[in-house]
Amino acid sequence: MGAGLGRRQLLGGVAAGAAGAAGAAGGLWTPAPAHGATSQGALPDRVDAVVVGAGISGLSAARKLRARGARVLVVEARDRVGGRVLNHHLRAGGVIEAGGAFVGPTQDRILRLADQLGVKTFKEYVEGDNVYIKNGHRSTYTGTVPPDPSILVDAALLQVRIDNMAAAIDVDAPWNHPRAAEWDAITVKDWVARQTLSTDTDSLLKCYFQPSWGSDAGNVSVLFLAWFIATAGNESNVGTFERSSSTAGGAQDSRFKLGSQMVPIRMARELGDRVALRAPVRRIVQRDGWAHVHTDRGTVRAKRVIVACPPPLVLDIDWHPQLPQRRRHLLANMPMGKLMKCDAVYETPFWRADGLSGSGLSHSGATRVVFDNTPAGGAPGVLLAFVGGSTWRQYGRLPRAERKRAVLEGFAEMFGEQALRPIEYTEHDWTLEPWTTGGPIALPRPGLISTHGSEIRRPFGRVHWAGTETSTYWSGFMDGAVRAGERAAREVLERL
Repeated sequence: MGAGLGRRQLLGGVAAGAAGAAGAAGGLWTPAPAHGATSQGALPDRVDAVVVGAGISGLSAARKLRARGARVLVVEARDRVGGRVLNHHLRAGGVIEAGGAFVGPTQDRILRLADQLGVKTFKEYVEGDNVYIKNGHRSTYTGTVPPDPSILVDAALLQVRIDNMAAAIDVDAPWNHPRAAEWDAITVKDWVARQTLSTDTDSLLKCYFQPSWGSDAGNVSVLFLAWFIATAGNESNVGTFERSSSTAGGAQDSRFKLGSQMVPIRMARELGDRVALRAPVRRIVQRDGWAHVHTDRGTVRAKRVIVACPPPLVLDIDWHPQLPQRRRHLLANMPMGKLMKCDAVYETPFWRADGLSGSGLSHSGATRVVFDNTPAGGAPGVLLAFVGGSTWRQYGRLPRAERKRAVLEGFAEMFGEQALRPIEYTEHDWTLEPWTTGGPIALPRPGLISTHGSEIRRPFGRVHWAGTETSTYWSGFMDGAVRAGERAAREVLERL
């Protein structure tokens, strides 16, 4: 690996792009209320804009519209706001997140929004040694790479190649790259096999792909990987693999003291009864110069609509006229990733006293990627395992007791037998959320971006598109959600 690699990066520590996003599956996740949002009562007859979805993207759009004087209504299917971000209040005190949690440098929009709302951040814990498990052998290390010479050369070459490809990608239009069709036709798994000498590299890459996407390398194309890395920056900083996968100084640099869901909760408080909960959208009809949005709480006429829900769910809406064939094809081939988060809670973060960071990587088992997820106050101690992609398929379908045992055994292998005795264990499986169906991001199948990607932000009559997947920076993250919502709001304001 090159000297520029971050401390806890893809092959140098825990990489958890699931920060961007990630119903309860036997856990104790407590939905936080959005004071002011309504769950019953009549909806307004007419507004300037209806926003479908009260996640960070939809609420960001509504906030911008309202600031410019537009009459706006947000309709949300759930009984809470936040979408793919959700706080969990620990019995022993403190808050952790069931979904998207991390923020870092160049994620300007989410950091600015949080600052405006008074939601403070704190640095993710990175002190001490990381743990690396391979073939039952445990080792610890400091610095940038695990003590595994079998992957050192592969890792260095891969990072250079991925960064070079990403630097050549137009984040607004990756389908325009001269080699777009070629890169879109090959899976990341097949491409990596051609670029590397050791099969261990592919195994360890799962520690980046599974939390980042809820998927493995065989399900997405090289074009998607290059674009995804290219989006890990901003207008002044080219996206890099290091920034996408690192902790300190990277995508997992910091967390929110009050939990990430406090951001949408405070936006919803500002909007008040302009946010309607328990109002799933069943039908959208465009006629007579209006968009008629039919929800379970009534029908609202709007001059414009912003749809800010996960791409696959758009197809569940009854559209009149029908969505264009190219958009239907795009959405039908963007399934959500498969991801769950499993947390074990202890009276203290005991691993810190042993000189360990709480960060771990493993080539097998339920705990492939582990973080110290302790709240800002330093107690109780929390260990987090991301269970995604093929690891989810192996462990996510087990009875809860069996999965819990596998997770705790994985923690114990990394941090000692004390990890077998948590005071609380909780988990959240995003595939069981009916209004999300997975996490943390919808993934275009190979061949889709180069042929249908240009449809992703194209308005459909009076309908505009938000959601983190439509962002040109930090797609799959909270920052991408904010950017997409603000961009969709600008489109609407230009037409009102």
